[in-house]
Amino acid sequence: MKILAIDTATPAVVTGAVDLSPDQTPVAVAERVVHDHRRHAEVLTTLMAEVLAEAGWTGADLDAVVVGCGPGPFTGLRVGMATAAAYADALAVPVHGVCSLDAVAAAVEADGGERPLLVVTDARRREVYWARYTAGTRSAGPDVCAPDAVDPAGAVLVAGTPGFSDRYGLPVSPVEVPTAASLVTAAAGALRAGTAPEPLTPLYLRRPDAVELKDQRRKSLLPEK
Repeated sequence: MKILAIDTATPAVVTGAVDLSPDQTPVAVAERVVHDHRRHAEVLTTLMAEVLAEAGWTGADLDAVVVGCGPGPFTGLRVGMATAAAYADALAVPVHGVCSLDAVAAAVEADGGERPLLVVTDARRREVYWARYTAGTRSAGPDVCAPDAVDPAGAVLVAGTPGFSDRYGLPVSPVEVPTAASLVTAAAGALRAGTAPEPLTPLYLRRPDAVELKDQRRKSLLPEK
């Protein structure tokens, strides 16, 4: 199967053309990673075109699209999800959403085997998104909180955003973001089984600032009791 993988849930834009065979781990035929959270919308479609061209594929060759659904900041996350949904719809192929933290964990596993793992990524506003994994399966999270409120709870390794991943007194994996192959790994069971994907649901885990400010303004107009 020929899969286009996309993730914009972290400070990086990740996209790749991934080959998924029935009995082997996913292999990225072409991949691009750009670390700049301010340019998600600007670079994503260009990177998609580049990886397809490098793989020698066209959109018509694709069997599915896989996209990271977060958790991630509102603006960056919706760029990837909206683009993936529109592209899959135009090609009449399924689009599978995966937890981006699961994809980070899958990348760590591919890099060195299953170990009790903590994944933390930058949620901004001095918070992190986090999840814990045991034997390759998510055992807690995803959730969002202050970095110091995260309980490593038996993890022997931590992966994710530098500046946060080094706070827990644990060895730090070099894996910072999902890879194209690990995004497809997170969806591989459903892809191989031909299971119809669930509707894409973003994992914001908290309301966007604009909504909070609007609610605060509405409350300020209410009469005092």
